[in-house]
Amino acid sequence: MATITFLGAGSVVFTRQLVVDLLRFEDLPTLDLVLHDIDPDRLDVARGTALNVARQLGRDLRVRAEPERRAALDGADFAVNMVQVGGIDATRVDLEVPAKHGLRQTIGDTTGVGGVFRGLRTFPVLSGIADDMRAVCPDAWLLNYTNPMAMNVWWLAEVAPELKAVGLCHSVYWTVHDLCELVGVPLEGTHYRAGGVNHQAWLTEWSRDGADLYPLLRRRIAEDPGLERRVRVEIFSRIGFYPTETSEHSAEYLGWFLRSDAQVERFRLRPLEYLQISEDNVAEYEQARTVLAAGGDLPLHDADDAAEYAPQVIHSMLTGTPRVIHANVVNHGLIDNLPQGAVVEVPADVDADGLRPQRFGSVPTAGAALNRSYLSVAELTVAAARTGDPRLVRQAVLADPNASSTLTPDRIWALCDALTAAHARYLPRALGGTLDQP
Repeated sequence: MATITFLGAGSVVFTRQLVVDLLRFEDLPTLDLVLHDIDPDRLDVARGTALNVARQLGRDLRVRAEPERRAALDGADFAVNMVQVGGIDATRVDLEVPAKHGLRQTIGDTTGVGGVFRGLRTFPVLSGIADDMRAVCPDAWLLNYTNPMAMNVWWLAEVAPELKAVGLCHSVYWTVHDLCELVGVPLEGTHYRAGGVNHQAWLTEWSRDGADLYPLLRRRIAEDPGLERRVRVEIFSRIGFYPTETSEHSAEYLGWFLRSDAQVERFRLRPLEYLQISEDNVAEYEQARTVLAAGGDLPLHDADDAAEYAPQVIHSMLTGTPRVIHANVVNHGLIDNLPQGAVVEVPADVDADGLRPQRFGSVPTAGAALNRSYLSVAELTVAAARTGDPRLVRQAVLADPNASSTLTPDRIWALCDALTAAHARYLPRALGGTLDQP
């Protein structure tokens, strides 16, 4: 018997996907699934979703909805965190307020000014989760999906280094999946390995039957000039290795793309894109609630699309099935040319003995240079929350390549003041209020 707790289970579309993937493992024992969310309506829909999936798949599943977080975590073997502090309203603030100050973002959840403020309002919740886990499930694995991934896992390492916490993201898998599709090679049977930071790892190995597949990709790009208008293809052409995560995400991690109207048009970018994605997620939730209320069945994704790591990690640890995934963990000798103590993304072995990150060595030098800028933003954000120094918040945004390519320091200061005021209810008190210009 194993108990799995979903924190932020009101993200019912993601909850559905994780439950489907778990229950399709026929060799898993009957699971106890505990769902937690602070929104009672969403929690009720999440419970109905899990039961509906179990019935459709003909699997036994013990489901409990628990509005109290510590009670939800009591006795858990695995805690899956997908909490989004502030929900869609906070996401609107993260994107619309910078836009009013002249700063373009596409997604705003990983690094940069959107990632900084998402991290700052998430850290207090992570600290509370860590306190609860110490008290009622100290041996559980904390599987984090919440962005900003690197910042959140870094914060957990600061406040609760004794917990078994790992960050999970499907970006490496889907990058390889899509590249294989692009060059006409089946994904099955390929070998791949990536290292770097979350959403900006570098695909250093990609082969099939011992043959490097990068020449096929270069040939495919040369045959189709339209591909050169993709952000990731541009990064690949300059750095020499393909970056993980979509072009929409990748565009805002560097200072190359969103700095001018001409670049936005050239690379076919859509600033504020995540606003529509968020609205679509809300619409999906409403649709799921309507279907369940009418006694209908929710649509289930195909087994071929089961790419999420949390179900795979749980399956491997419970059954002993060995797997290799890519995981976000603290850099303790894993990547030589990135800061030790930072959070990096590397391959990891998973089985009944747990999760063990693989030593990666060095990432490509030019890629490491870009990773270090990303990690500087994360380091300053974590330091700001740890010390309560609001100046470090502004310095984190100053270090962001996208923000510094567009805004002057005084405008970055003003933007941070505006976001601090807008998010005041979620931020640590010491970081609230405006800060005088130097």
